[in-house]
Amino acid sequence: MRVLYIICFLFTLGGVAQNDAIAKDYYNNGDFEKALHEYKKLYAQSPSNINYINKIVSTHQQLEQYDEAETFLLSIMERLNYPAFFVELGYNFQLKNDLDKANSYYNKALLSIEENPNHVFGIARTFQIHTLLDQAIQSYTKAKVLKPEFNFDLQLAQLYGEQGNIEQMFVSYVDYTLSNPVALNTIKRAINNFITEDSTNENNILFRKILLKKIQEEPNVLWNRLLSWLFIQQKDFKKAFIQEKAIFNREEGGISGLEELALIALNDGQDIIALDIFTFLIDTAQDIDTQLSAYYNTMLIKTKLASKTDYEDINEQYLKIFELYGKLPQTLGIQISYAHFLAFYMDDPKQATEVLEAALELPLTPLGKAEVKLELGDILLLQEKFNKALIYFSQIQRNLKNSTISQEARFKVAKASYYKGDFKWAEAQLKILKSSTSQLIANDALDLKLLISDNKYEDSTQTALKLYARADLLAFQNKKEAAIAILDKILKAHKTEPIIAQALYKQGQLFEEQEQYDKAVTNYELVIGNYRDGILMDDALFRLAKIYLKQFNEVEKAKSLLEQIIFHHADSIYFVEARKLYRTLRGDAIN
Repeated sequence: MRVLYIICFLFTLGGVAQNDAIAKDYYNNGDFEKALHEYKKLYAQSPSNINYINKIVSTHQQLEQYDEAETFLLSIMERLNYPAFFVELGYNFQLKNDLDKANSYYNKALLSIEENPNHVFGIARTFQIHTLLDQAIQSYTKAKVLKPEFNFDLQLAQLYGEQGNIEQMFVSYVDYTLSNPVALNTIKRAINNFITEDSTNENNILFRKILLKKIQEEPNVLWNRLLSWLFIQQKDFKKAFIQEKAIFNREEGGISGLEELALIALNDGQDIIALDIFTFLIDTAQDIDTQLSAYYNTMLIKTKLASKTDYEDINEQYLKIFELYGKLPQTLGIQISYAHFLAFYMDDPKQATEVLEAALELPLTPLGKAEVKLELGDILLLQEKFNKALIYFSQIQRNLKNSTISQEARFKVAKASYYKGDFKWAEAQLKILKSSTSQLIANDALDLKLLISDNKYEDSTQTALKLYARADLLAFQNKKEAAIAILDKILKAHKTEPIIAQALYKQGQLFEEQEQYDKAVTNYELVIGNYRDGILMDDALFRLAKIYLKQFNEVEKAKSLLEQIIFHHADSIYFVEARKLYRTLRGDAIN
């Protein structure tokens, strides 16, 4: 009998859910007569279900049956003590243009909060549903006075935002953060809808002033965190650094914000401020892992910014790090970067190889060994010892199957084959990598495959493609001037071949790396002007826009180029970034 009862109950429950879904579909599709019929059936089964009651009222109103809605509500209010119905009844009168009666019932709803502050939840929510924002705010404010333990800062912030009262919205969000620090990231996401990357934006200035006032009135690291976050959105990393140092000085264990800020600045290309932050971490961090990570990134930045006259000094700095910490598994990343520096900058692949071979003698994890072998393979490519390089890459693939580093090794196998002119084998590897779990590797593999397939059939001797592969190898070997010279040969001797667009684009990238921005602009403009239907069109547009913006501060030219990506290249990998940058330049709030 008990089992039969349970089966009947579940069957009934399933039927109600199905009827509820049917009623919703009718309502959402505007078939209100049928929706009303279904909701009345549901109400008959659950006469105290507030949702069904509200839906019947709303459906009557959609059918302009205001008297029926009023009669129904009054009958319900005789039976149920739910003061939010005062709001519903008032709104029904408002729809009938009887504002006096509407306000009368709204006031009754507000008075009921004085009788019992717990009524605020249903009342305020109903006011908000009907976009009666002033009354919703009044409801929460009244209840908060009567019952101070209530916290409606989040609800009030959302209401102020809907009203367009940005200052009060910011204040409410900030107040809510103080009482609920765990919600900090949620609040950041909400505020992010109202600020931009432009520090002169009115909302940015307003939010900054509110936080500075809070710091003066009631110092708290939360305000510093929000200020740091604001400055990061504005890409003002120096000011964010000041705030993160303040947090570090006031809060034990506050180093994580500094590490995150340094990496954000580094990824944004702000090398100088990133270097300052990493140097600060080296001087202040107590744990070795943080120090070593900071040293690793510091040396990468110094190498990137250095001229040849600085190389000896950088070499000495690497050696001092090893004196301090030793050549242990913990310093493996620094050992690999040192070997790369020796081979690609100091032109000493022999010593670089010795450093890495010594590292392989350490008790490393399989992943650690693979990272060393990957660099050893690169150094062999640098020396054009392709077959030896392939041995290391193949070992990685064999030992760490299906891992990201294994896929990276396969890509390097394809690159090595491509460098030495074995385009068929390179293509075979690249076909496999198109479905790589690493999107970056998959994209790179697709780009290289298209380069080969688009150009290998044009010339039976594949002269131009071989020259381009040579230029690519020289660029990899850090011989940029030689690479540019080879690309010049292609541009002069193979003017009618499709590889010209690729040569112009590649040379433009190299000009950028050499800080020859005028020449880079010329190349990208030639791609845009002569190869509008080519696969490099959006790449050239985006890089040219960034040059005009960052190097020449020509905002209108940058906007014009970004517009072309937005309106004509919606499938571009740059589309989202281009749209965000364009909106920022135009002064829009970024969602």
